[in-house]
Amino acid sequence: MRLARSQLSARPLSNTSAPQDTMAGRLNHIAIAVPNLQQATDKFKAILGVHVSSPHALPEHGVTVAFVELPNTKLELLEPTGDDSPIANFLKKNPLGGMHHMCIEVGNVLGAVDRLTTHGVRVIDPKPKIGAHGNPVVFLHPKELSGVLTEFEQV
Repeated sequence: MRLARSQLSARPLSNTSAPQDTMAGRLNHIAIAVPNLQQATDKFKAILGVHVSSPHALPEHGVTVAFVELPNTKLELLEPTGDDSPIANFLKKNPLGGMHHMCIEVGNVLGAVDRLTTHGVRVIDPKPKIGAHGNPVVFLHPKELSGVLTEFEQV
């Protein structure tokens, strides 16, 4: 029997940083697309008074990233590395930049993909890729969670 999305089993979020199964854990980061990474990092440092990591190129994702470190999470600043980057397409529609996705931790990304796809939840590419933190990641289709592109990162 196939369950409706509203019937998916759920459990309360744990207080640990790493979930022990395939259910959602804590918020890892919010990703923000930016047209110019240097200008964005300078602005976040000046306005928020926070530490921002050095830029890190992720050619397989078509972006260069830097992380704004906050006490309870991170903001991932994404700059496209070329015109074929998904972030370049996002910036064509949103030239000033904006929220691109949220990232939620899971203990087992392949198990999460299996559980979600069994219940009809759309995963953009069920084969995990390595994300900015060096961990396997997958993305859920934005229509699954109220229009928000959602990344699951295995921790």
